[in-house]
Amino acid sequence: MPQPEHDFRSRCSIARSLEILGDKWTLLVVRDLLWHGKHTFQDLQSSEEGMPSNLLSQRLKRLMEWGLVRRDAYQDRPVRYRYELTQNGKELEPVLLQIMNWGHARLGGGLYDPVTGNTVAEPVTPQTSAFVRGSNQTSSA
Repeated sequence: MPQPEHDFRSRCSIARSLEILGDKWTLLVVRDLLWHGKHTFQDLQSSEEGMPSNLLSQRLKRLMEWGLVRRDAYQDRPVRYRYELTQNGKELEPVLLQIMNWGHARLGGGLYDPVTGNTVAEPVTPQTSAFVRGSNQTSSA
């Protein structure tokens, strides 16, 4: 999928990534799609953070425009969609793990293990996450 036309304010990769993902809601949408099995608008809106529906709609649209999320209609009348991360969206898991570990260590936030679906006490690393292990396997030539 080609990238949407966008006039980035910087050449810096961090700044560019933050233009797409850097508000306080977007990575929470990715978190819920990736780890918490929330795939409908209603499910995503029911997260404890209480994201307003207009912002959720905007964030889903942006994630779809950038090829991080896709949607498929599961009902015709009224049309309702199921949202899924694309492979590019799933590749954000190590970023989420690092942010979660940092928040746990420095802010006392919860620590979730996406492999077991439980809250745990030890930091979760990309090496211990089943998704990251499966997606980062490369064949050696």
